[in-house]
Amino acid sequence: MSTSVLGDTGVLTGRSLRHVLRSPDTIVTTAITPVALMLLFVYVLGGAIETGQSGSYVNYMLPGILLITIASGIAYTAYRLFLDLQGGIFERFQSMPVARSSVLWAHVLTSLVANLVSLAVVVGVALLMGFRTGASPLAWLAVGGLLGLFTLALTWLAVIAGLAAKSVDGASAFSYPLIFLPFISSAFVPTDSMPGPVAWFAEHQPVTAVVDTIRALFSEQPVGDAIWVALAWLVGVLVLAYTLAILSYRRRTR
Repeated sequence: MSTSVLGDTGVLTGRSLRHVLRSPDTIVTTAITPVALMLLFVYVLGGAIETGQSGSYVNYMLPGILLITIASGIAYTAYRLFLDLQGGIFERFQSMPVARSSVLWAHVLTSLVANLVSLAVVVGVALLMGFRTGASPLAWLAVGGLLGLFTLALTWLAVIAGLAAKSVDGASAFSYPLIFLPFISSAFVPTDSMPGPVAWFAEHQPVTAVVDTIRALFSEQPVGDAIWVALAWLVGVLVLAYTLAILSYRRRTR
C-alpha cells in the first residue's frame, strides 16, 4: 500500500471502530454463541463423547469454538458494509480524494480487531472452565497467525456478501453455513466416529486441518502435514475471495 492508502485506511478504520465502540453489543453477541456452545458441550454432552485423548474435553473442542467465534463475527462485516452502501457513504467517498481500496480495507481491519476481542473473551471463559495448555509463546504466536489468516479469509468472503446483498438479512445470512462447518469436522468428535461419506468430507474440508493444527500446538504435539494443508486452504480462499471482492467492488462503484 502507498502512504496515502495507508493514511486513508487508518482514518476509515478509526471511523469503523468508533461505530463498533458505540454498539459493543455486537462483540458481546458474537461471543455469546460460542460460550453457550462451550457450556453445552463441556457440561452436558462432553461426558458422553469419547475423543481418545487425555485431558479435559474443553481442551479438545476449544479450537473449533474459536473458529465458530470468527465465523459469527464476520457476519457483522457484511452487515456494516451493506449499511454503508445503502447509506450512500461509498458515493460520498468517491467524490473525495480517498483511495478506493482503503474503504474495503477499513472494514477488514475492523473485523480483525473486533474478532480479536471476541476471541480473547472466549479464551478467558475457556480458562475459567478448565482449559490448560503448556504451549510456548512461539506456539501461541502460530495459533494467533492461523486465526488471523482464517479471519482475513472469511472477512473477504463477508465483503463479497455485503457488496452483493439486497437486504440486511441477506448480508449476514451467508455466515450460517460457515458457522455450521466446524460441526462436520474434527472440532468436536474424531472424524473416524462418523459414517463413511461424512467422515470423508470432514477429513478433507479446511476446518479440520486448521482445528488439528491448533489442537496440536496447544497440546505441544507435532503438527505434521496438517499445518501445510491448513495454510494452503486459507491462502487459497483468501486470494480467491480478495480477487472476487475487488472485482465486485469495482462493478458496484463504476
